[in-house]
Amino acid sequence: MNRLAFEVAENDGVLAITPAIDGIVLSTLVADFERAKGYVDPAGGYGGIIPDFFSYGPLGTYFRGQAGHQGEGERDEEIYVLACECGEVGCWPLMASVVTTERGYRWEAFRQPHRPDHDYSAFGPFEFERSQYEDEVDSLAQKNIRKSLFSVLGLAGPS
Repeated sequence: MNRLAFEVAENDGVLAITPAIDGIVLSTLVADFERAKGYVDPAGGYGGIIPDFFSYGPLGTYFRGQAGHQGEGERDEEIYVLACECGEVGCWPLMASVVTTERGYRWEAFRQPHRPDHDYSAFGPFEFERSQYEDEVDSLAQKNIRKSLFSVLGLAGPS
């Protein structure tokens, strides 16, 4: 079984969430995969998702694949797992399906929607034990990741 963690870091004044699998950030894993496959247009170019830039809904629901249809998703359980390094999911995302299994969760069917000819079938799947996955997702969901629009724009908020 794989182990999920989330790195939360500031990115140009907002907070970005980057999944890590077995201690390696997903953006590194997929960039290495893309380079090995010869997908250099570009290879990588991914960053964490930024809740201030897109309405993912409650993160606990989102990372369980229960948020419903998301942006460019073809299936309800498909989510953005990475955004572009600029933070915009519409620019250069990586998507995956979150499947609930008997033992936990599986991330599978990875794809780059702007490069439909790229085959990611050999990337993953990643299998997570239920309690470890849910503990990590719940811990992330309890953090106050979103900043107010006022703080993102550097403006004084309502008094």
